[in-house]
Amino acid sequence: MLETPIELTAALGQRIKRRRLGIGLTQADAAARAGIAYRTWRRLETEGKASIEDLVRAALALRCEQDLAALFPVPPALSMDALLQQQKAEAKPKPRLRASASKAS
Repeated sequence: MLETPIELTAALGQRIKRRRLGIGLTQADAAARAGIAYRTWRRLETEGKASIEDLVRAALALRCEQDLAALFPVPPALSMDALLQQQKAEAKPKPRLRASASKAS
């Protein structure tokens, strides 16, 4: 059965609350750890409403960041050419961040 966005967000809010309680944090502690306002955290749990950034911050605070990658998996290749193209894209080296040059002696 398909769930509505309201049902999904409410269920997500409840999972966030269960996770927070499971690791022994108050809402205020979790909000501080996430770097968001207490009111935002409370709304996240009770209404399931928050920005994507706040959701990511909550996942980090609750040590669930590894699960974010599973939200939108790459669709399976529909042909051998598409599979080869996906593998080639995955093999490309990721750009490296340069160290800040602002530190001068």
